[in-house]
Amino acid sequence: MANLGLLLGSIFLSIFILPCLSCPEYQKQALLQFKSSILASNSSFNSSTFGLESWNSSSSCCQWDQVTCSSPSNSTSRVVTGLYLSALYTMLPPRPQLPSTVLAPLFQIRSLMLLDISSNNIYGEISSGFANLSKLVHLDMMLNNFNDFIPPHFFHLRHLQYLDLTNNSLHGSLSPDVGSLQNLKVLKLDENFLSGKVPEEIGNLTKLQQLSLSSNQFSDGIPSSVLYLKELQTLDLSYNMLSMEIPIDIGNLPNISTLTLNDNQLTGGIPSSIQKLSKLETLHLENNLLTGEISSWLFDLKGLKNLYLGSNSLTWNNSVKIVPKCILSRLSLKSCGVAGEIPEWISTQKTLDFLDLSENELQGTFPQWLAEMDVGSIILSDNKLTGSLPPVLFQSLSLSVLALSRNNFSGELPKNIGDAGGLMILMLAENNFSGPIPQSISQIYRLLLLDLSSNRFSGKTFPIFDPEGFLAFIDFSSNEFSGEIPMSFSQETMILALGGNKFSGSLPSNLSSLSKLEHLDLHDNNLKGDLPESLFQISTLQVLSLRNNSLQGSIPETISNLSSVRILDVSNNNLIGEIPKGCGNLVGMIETPNLLSSVSDVFTFSIEFKDLIVNWKKSKQGLSSRHLDIYTLFDLSKNHLSGEIPASIGALKALKLLNVSYNKLSGKIPVSFGDLENVESLDLSHNQLSGSIPQTLVKLQQLSNLDVSNNQLTGRIPVGGQMSTMADPIYYANNSGLCGMQIRVPCPEDEPPPSGSLEHHTRDPWFLWEGVGIGYPVGFLLAIGIIFLTGYFTPPPTNSRHRRRQQRPIRRRI
Repeated sequence: MANLGLLLGSIFLSIFILPCLSCPEYQKQALLQFKSSILASNSSFNSSTFGLESWNSSSSCCQWDQVTCSSPSNSTSRVVTGLYLSALYTMLPPRPQLPSTVLAPLFQIRSLMLLDISSNNIYGEISSGFANLSKLVHLDMMLNNFNDFIPPHFFHLRHLQYLDLTNNSLHGSLSPDVGSLQNLKVLKLDENFLSGKVPEEIGNLTKLQQLSLSSNQFSDGIPSSVLYLKELQTLDLSYNMLSMEIPIDIGNLPNISTLTLNDNQLTGGIPSSIQKLSKLETLHLENNLLTGEISSWLFDLKGLKNLYLGSNSLTWNNSVKIVPKCILSRLSLKSCGVAGEIPEWISTQKTLDFLDLSENELQGTFPQWLAEMDVGSIILSDNKLTGSLPPVLFQSLSLSVLALSRNNFSGELPKNIGDAGGLMILMLAENNFSGPIPQSISQIYRLLLLDLSSNRFSGKTFPIFDPEGFLAFIDFSSNEFSGEIPMSFSQETMILALGGNKFSGSLPSNLSSLSKLEHLDLHDNNLKGDLPESLFQISTLQVLSLRNNSLQGSIPETISNLSSVRILDVSNNNLIGEIPKGCGNLVGMIETPNLLSSVSDVFTFSIEFKDLIVNWKKSKQGLSSRHLDIYTLFDLSKNHLSGEIPASIGALKALKLLNVSYNKLSGKIPVSFGDLENVESLDLSHNQLSGSIPQTLVKLQQLSNLDVSNNQLTGRIPVGGQMSTMADPIYYANNSGLCGMQIRVPCPEDEPPPSGSLEHHTRDPWFLWEGVGIGYPVGFLLAIGIIFLTGYFTPPPTNSRHRRRQQRPIRRRI
């Protein structure tokens, strides 16, 4: 009964007493002012936008959502101690920005111990008002746009145990006042674009348990003062520009469980003192400049679970026998010189979930023991492995990533491949696989990426993928597939690459059903027929490659509907008619936003997709699939297009390459081409263009390749800017009348006239000038002088010989 009485008493207290203990009025008003400042920052905001409907003047702020207050005490009120204001937006992206000034009212609530304002897209400087919140223990400001420096007052928050500034735009070195944070437990300054050296004063924070300065721009070496942080459990300095060696005594941090130094420029070897870290669970040193041999003692660390050593200049001693004392979950020895067969000691790691042995010298077949281990991610790309894949590999329900590209695997894919229901990424490019694609592969509902390119797969029938599935990336290019273009893909398809096969027939009329398609590559097939109107209804399309087919008909005016396209290649077909004027309305070639998405961004490891092959500046080149957003290309070459080049094309200011060569185009080169401010390559050769090369081309500061050969152009080649560097005569050859310094052919107006003509030309103006400009007196004196020089004032001779000579005609040259 006593216990029952206590229980009823506590219920009575919570129902009737605690609500009466309201927060102080000034704190309530401060929070209402904060709400008002948010709403005032944008007229489209309302209370529901930020989930603050419960914040009103008629109730205690301790009853509001996202607010916590202190426990009841002898006082008559409960003070606000916590504000959970993370991700206030309830709307979908793109989310609006908030100025940092909206936070000002919160600085009045000095009782705050926890403040979470993360993921709100707040921009501006960090206010000095944070200094008022001297009782803060937990401060989360990640995923905003705070900029400028980390202010010194941050380091006066003596009770702070958790500070997260991840994903902001802060810069500059930490203040020396950092040493005042003696009680700090957790410090995270990730991705703030901080610059400069990591300050030595970081060692004053002796209570730190977690330290992350990841994804900034810190340089120089790791400060030795980190060795003073004896309570440190996590040290994360990844994704910076740190150089020099890892401190030799890094092993003197006895409580370290996670040491993350990847993606820097660290040199030297792995310090041997690390073997003293008995609590170490994660060692992440990938993507540095480390050298030396990978020591076997690393595998004697009993607690080690995650080991990443790849992409350094480290070497693996293939003769050393490894008997691991650890039980690994994740292992990366990418590009570490591992040779021979896949090391069998890996079979002892029964909990292994991630294995990356790519870019090594591995040989032999895919081991049966590895296929039976139930590993989640297996990455063995860029080795010399051979043989076929064991069917048991696809019986695993854990397998989510299988990357075997660029090996020498062969044979057909196992028919039970569809049993791997958890498979999300399958990359088998550049091997010798053959035969048809197993129909069962369409049963893998979670499949996101399927890359079978550059093999010897064949067949006319294809798996029918679930239209409601997740498959977004499909690359069947460079195989031996035939028949009509398959269209049985998911509605989520973003990238469809079928080039370099033997597909025939016409383009599918239902292409617009793939409403999210961004990349369509059908180059080097046997496609015929007209360009379907449905193709030009895909507003999301950013890359379209149809080159080297036998497509016919004209380019429809609806091409302007491709508002996102940045790479358009229909070269080497049989297209006729004029270039549509609507080409000048291709928005993706006018503006330069980063439109292209990368499917690889959703994956936890690096995937290099097959490059897009185009004719770039007179040669076939592969444009990196990861950076297609930096290219803007329009290639109509090697067709039968006629008529004039539309002047509207000059509006494509983002265009980097324009190729209309090998057509039947006539008329003049548009003057508007001088507005193609980003163009690097301009190929107008092998047409019937006439007139002169526009002087406006001298404005093209990025131009490095110009070809106007084999036309009917005349006149002077413009000089100035980049045009003065276009001096290879071959790119002007076979025109009817070009001249200029670039081809070493003088223009008619530059040639000197014949000598007689030149003398007459220069003399006449002189006499006119003397008579008119100098005046009659000077002209009279000049005439007397000329007469004297000609001999008219010479005294007559006295003998007969001179008289006879005088009778002869006077032949003097003036």
